[in-house]
Amino acid sequence: MERSFKSEVDLLRQGDGDVFEGEGILAITKGLLQAGVGYVTGYQGAPVSHLMDVLSDAKGLLDELGVQYQPAANEAAAAAMLAASINYPLRGAAVWKSVVGTNVASDALSNIASAGVKGGALIIIGEDYGEGASIIQERSHAFAMKSSMWLMDPRPDHERMVDLIDKGFELSEASNTPVMMEFRIRACHLRGRFTAKDNKKPTHSRLNPLTEPNFDYDRICLPPSTYLQERHKVDVRLPAARQFIKEHRLNEIMDGPRNEIGIVVQGGHYNSVLRGLQQLGLADAFGASQVPIYCLNVTYPLVPEEVTAFAAGKRAILVVEEGNPDYLEQAINAELRKADLQTTVIGKAVLPMAGEYTAEVVLNGLVGFLEGAVPTGVDLAGLANEQTRVQDLKDRAGALIGAPVPKRPPGFCVGCPERPVFSAMKLVERQVGKLHVSADIGCHSFSTLPPFNIGNTIVGYGLGLSSASAIGPAFGDKRTITVMGDGGFWHNGLTSGVGQAVFNKEDGVLVIMNNGYTSATGQQDIPSSKGPDGAPMAMSIKRALKTMGVKRVSLLSTYGVGPMVKALRRALTTKDKGLQVIIADGECQLARQRRIKPARRKALAEGKRVVRTRYGVDEATCTGDHSCIRLSGCPSLTIKENPDPLRDDPVASVNNDCVGCGLCGEVADAAVLCPSFYRADIVSNPNGWDRAVDAVRRSWIGLLQRLARPRHQLAQPAE
Repeated sequence: MERSFKSEVDLLRQGDGDVFEGEGILAITKGLLQAGVGYVTGYQGAPVSHLMDVLSDAKGLLDELGVQYQPAANEAAAAAMLAASINYPLRGAAVWKSVVGTNVASDALSNIASAGVKGGALIIIGEDYGEGASIIQERSHAFAMKSSMWLMDPRPDHERMVDLIDKGFELSEASNTPVMMEFRIRACHLRGRFTAKDNKKPTHSRLNPLTEPNFDYDRICLPPSTYLQERHKVDVRLPAARQFIKEHRLNEIMDGPRNEIGIVVQGGHYNSVLRGLQQLGLADAFGASQVPIYCLNVTYPLVPEEVTAFAAGKRAILVVEEGNPDYLEQAINAELRKADLQTTVIGKAVLPMAGEYTAEVVLNGLVGFLEGAVPTGVDLAGLANEQTRVQDLKDRAGALIGAPVPKRPPGFCVGCPERPVFSAMKLVERQVGKLHVSADIGCHSFSTLPPFNIGNTIVGYGLGLSSASAIGPAFGDKRTITVMGDGGFWHNGLTSGVGQAVFNKEDGVLVIMNNGYTSATGQQDIPSSKGPDGAPMAMSIKRALKTMGVKRVSLLSTYGVGPMVKALRRALTTKDKGLQVIIADGECQLARQRRIKPARRKALAEGKRVVRTRYGVDEATCTGDHSCIRLSGCPSLTIKENPDPLRDDPVASVNNDCVGCGLCGEVADAAVLCPSFYRADIVSNPNGWDRAVDAVRRSWIGLLQRLARPRHQLAQPAE
């Protein structure tokens, strides 16, 4: 995994009265254990990947409590496990990245939401919205509404987050409905503290097993039960949920003296609103706001009585709701009009319809609202001055660098084993022409960015090969390529992609990046990962492909650009029909560095011989063509001024980030570019043989240097 939480796991053992301090993701885990969760499952994805990592590291504690933790093959499998709560009083939690994970899980979720639950079912989703997100820009709100599941959006405060996890289970049980609870990346990594409680052992587990199975046809998702379940959602579950929300005050009202106006905000954006008010002089540093705030820790369903009670007597309210459509703004407007309240509702009129609500965006929205509402005693000129101050800070920052801050799109890491494959594709394109490449979710999708610009579509995790089914025949005899990661292969690609292609006798090329992990989410293990001892696990991608009926499977090292070029060219031009698969094998470089660096440091400390490989460029040989950079794009490859005063073109250079993967030299060799790259083995704690070899080499190098000098330099006249 990307990082280990083993040192923090002891925090999860804290009991009643202890002060817990740590990251939000740890607080969420502690909240689950305090709530008596019986089973936890999920699939990794930002920003909740680390929750899976914490649970994995806490296996010993989970076993002591009797909590079943089982990572799922995908989000659909994770959602299906929540079926345990349909018939039995088991509290269960599932974790995944939304909205893409929710889309994958939708079939199982719809059925569970229809059947209803006896035990609390809590779905913790990483709401990854905004410019820093790695997914399509959608919200989970619509899914909650269409399936009649409740959606919680806790205020980013550890004490409140942990309390609402327990209340989320209770809400689920009181209304017999699964509950979704969304956390944004800032909440997951926010550090804070709260007073802990004792962990609860689940009601039933392997330590206290169930005795008899329960059969209830009313909970089977088949007619006529489904018709009754739909009525039950509306007639029983929804009123029960609203009653529970109201009685337990899951939503919060923060009163303020300027009560002619008010703000309704999603819980996750409460801190941003409060910070904006503080900047405008309408709140203090301790969270006391002069403007009343209605904080929606439950964004669906709304409680009509709460909405109308908050709006009553106010001339205008601002709805801070990130994303589009404006579900909350519409619903609040509807409730106020039903109650014949004429309070003006402002939302997207002063806040953007789309895009992340950063602190600056919220500040500008607050200013727009206040300028329009003109509340008594508020200095409107002061509001404009604060906006100007913030803009001046941005302008000064821009002036320091002399230009707008450049965009920093994601890219392949230094030494990434996937980059050489796309270098090979660029070389193959020189021979066979431009290729249509169906991309997939994962690190390899960075190939769509410069310098490669390879990849035409991305439609879902493991769905790249399926997406190529229609476009492939349209190119006639010219094959298309699909690129898929090993994580995507096991997630969905084996059945939806490979199985479909073999069944339909499709003709195309599939490249599987076998880097050993679901790397983009933090190096979590997958069925084909290697064990702690380096030995492969029982499941093999190649064996799975053969079992599915794929006849032509090649396994190559990703770092061999030349062999990869030949394999791709052969797969694209062979007369044999059917799916051609190339498994590009190379461990994720980040994972490799995390593994070898501690071992290297230990060996150095013990005085053992350590060899580290680096690559460099001979400045005298480099022509300044820079095809090496255009074909590899490695961040460690850069340029510097030419040391030759007679040449203007800068020369290529390898900086200190180099991890010795050798791609630069491989590309140069495969493309027949230049011989300027050299390999250097740096030996630390050399032995006697190393010193002897070094002495001989230095002697020969010195001799050759002397012979190469002009004769008049060898014999300088005496003064």
